[in-house]
Amino acid sequence: QVRLVESGGGSVQTGGSLRLSCASSEYTAGIHCMAWFRQAPGKEREGVAAIDTFGATMYADSVKGRFTISKDNDKNFLYLQMNNLKPEDTGLYYCAARPLGLRICYTGTNGYWGQGTQVTVSS
Repeated sequence: QVRLVESGGGSVQTGGSLRLSCASSEYTAGIHCMAWFRQAPGKEREGVAAIDTFGATMYADSVKGRFTISKDNDKNFLYLQMNNLKPEDTGLYYCAARPLGLRICYTGTNGYWGQGTQVTVSS
């Protein structure tokens, strides 16, 4: 059982920045893929960014160049630095630990999930 706890969400204006954190109860170095997902009201959950055990990363097209995923294997934390935020980035952001390769890290629902942290971007 992996326990994930997100923090760092909040309300910002367009163009602002936020840094999300996800504390893991297990060693992040041993997790195949860790990812950030988000879900906006009335929309399906979507993968935003993912990172594998080798440090390779993957981003949704909508956030490339603005978001950066990283992890600290010493502290067992996953991060998401979000810059130049837009209203369409608004949603509940979830951290996930997936037993999947990077390229399919957004697929399905198996693995472990946090409870989410709310991000609201106003225009």
